[in-house]
Amino acid sequence: MEFLELTLGSYIISHGYDKNNKEIIVHVPAENFGKKLIAVSRIKSLSEKYILTDYVDGRWIYWEYKEDFEDVKKLLSK
Repeated sequence: MEFLELTLGSYIISHGYDKNNKEIIVHVPAENFGKKLIAVSRIKSLSEKYILTDYVDGRWIYWEYKEDFEDVKKLLSK
């Protein structure tokens, strides 16, 4: 399994949608950024601020990351 090491901070967990099709989210603030290994197979998308990964029980998690977008994009292209 291939992993990517990133410096991650706050994150948002998406638990799905309610009966009105509104996304149910929980924002989890972090005081500091810390190193984390993420399985590349779990990564779904990358934006300039967040990396989206799948999570347990069909949930999604948006991680705020500290690295430069272009650098992370290059790492994922390898």
